[in-house]
Amino acid sequence: MSGGASALLALPAPGLTLDDKRAVTRDLLRSGATIHEMNCVRKHLSAIKGGRLAAAAAPAEIVTLAISDVPGDDPAVIGSGPTVADPTSFADARAILAKYAIAPPPAIAAVLAAARDETPKPGDPRLAHARYQLVATPELALEAAADAARALGLTPSLLSDHIEGEAREVAKLHAAIARQVAAGKFIVGGGAVSLPAVILSGGETTVTVRGGGRGGRNAEFVLALALALDGAAGIHAIACDSDGIDGTEDNAGARASPDTIARAARLGLDLKAYLADNNAWGAFNALGDLVITGPTFTNVNDFRAILVEAT
Repeated sequence: MSGGASALLALPAPGLTLDDKRAVTRDLLRSGATIHEMNCVRKHLSAIKGGRLAAAAAPAEIVTLAISDVPGDDPAVIGSGPTVADPTSFADARAILAKYAIAPPPAIAAVLAAARDETPKPGDPRLAHARYQLVATPELALEAAADAARALGLTPSLLSDHIEGEAREVAKLHAAIARQVAAGKFIVGGGAVSLPAVILSGGETTVTVRGGGRGGRNAEFVLALALALDGAAGIHAIACDSDGIDGTEDNAGARASPDTIARAARLGLDLKAYLADNNAWGAFNALGDLVITGPTFTNVNDFRAILVEAT
C-alpha cells in the first residue's frame, strides 16, 4: 500500500455515495486541514478504511507492506489505515468538519451524527492476525538524496521529514535558513555548514485556498520561497510531490532560481498577486519553471531541496 490509497481504495459506508465523499474531500483539501485530519474523516465515511478491511477478512492473516507518505509514518494514517486499528472516533470527525466550518452533504451529516459501527480500536480481536511492515518512508528518501548530494560534492543538511504547516509560511522559514547557510551562520555539530550545500526536507504542507488560481502545495511553497528570498544570490530551489502530481495539476512541482523575480518582472508577472490568488501553477507555467515528470507510481511525500552555492 502506497500513498494515494485513501483516494483509490474507496467503498462508501452504507447510505453514502462516492459523490458525497468527493464533496467532503474537496472541501477538506481547500480548507488547509492536515492529512491526519482528512483521513480521520475519511475513515468514518468508509466501509473499508480505519481497520475495516482487516476486520472483514478476519480470521485470515493479513500482511501489509506499506510505503509511507505521511509525516510521522503512522500506520493508522497511511492510506487511512484499512488494516490497522483506528484510535479516532466519529466525534473527532465531526469536530474536524466544525473546525473548518465545512457543511457536509445531508447524508454525510446523518452518518456522522448516528455514529453507528465505530472503526476497530486497538486490541480489537478481529485485528489479531494483521501484521504491518513499513518498506519505504520519507526519511529513507531524504537519506538517499543526502547520499547523492555528497557524491556531487555538496554538503547536505536534513531539516526534517515531518514538516507540516501552511506552504507559504513553511517557505518563509526555509528562506531564512537558506540565508543563514549562505552567510555561514547555520551551525550544525559545532560548525557552520560548508558551501556548496543543499538543504533537504520532507513532510506535507497544506494550502488554505482563498483564490481562484491553479496550483499545488509544492508550487505554492516555491513561489512563496522565491518571494521571501527576493533574488538572493546563489540560492536555487525545487519542491515536488514524490508521486509526480502536485495537487491536481500536471506538474510534480516547480523550481526557482536567483533570477526568478527578475524574469517575472520582464514578463510583466506580479508574483505576489499570483500567490494571493493561489495561482502558483500559472506563475511557473509562464516562467517555464514547472517540473513535469509524469506519475512516478510511488509516494513518499513531498521533497524539497534548496541549493546554496558559494558566491
